[in-house]
Amino acid sequence: MEDVRLSAPNAKILNGERARFEVAGGNFRMIVAFDFGREIAFVKFIGTHAEYDRIDALTVALF
Repeated sequence: MEDVRLSAPNAKILNGERARFEVAGGNFRMIVAFDFGREIAFVKFIGTHAEYDRIDALTVALF
């Protein structure tokens, strides 16, 4: 996650594999799960701040 933190300093690290990003000028939030072993990033959620408040960021898997 250190590489994520360095590449996107405004991202919020949620745990050892997930991070939250502000996208579209801060109007939306995106949760990404990283599989560092396979070098893959999985988008798990994209939504407004209100939609984000209704989900569990550590378990959501909408995509």
